[in-house]
Amino acid sequence: MSRLRVGHTLQRGRQRGRPRGFDREVYKQRNTVERCIDLLKQWRGRAIRTDKLAGVYQAALNLAGILIWTRR
Repeated sequence: MSRLRVGHTLQRGRQRGRPRGFDREVYKQRNTVERCIDLLKQWRGRAIRTDKLAGVYQAALNLAGILIWTRR
């Protein structure tokens, strides 16, 4: 174990594991949002040049959202 890691462990003392401010419900919600964004990014990977236009890009995101929602 490196010196920095040992020092950090000694500083924390008995307080190991998750930080005090950890909220399980908030973490679950954040995880859900991040997974949804990742799905949208995967669908966005099939983009074409016309997606440079704002309207087309928004329509593609809406379509991807609808398709993801209906599959669930």
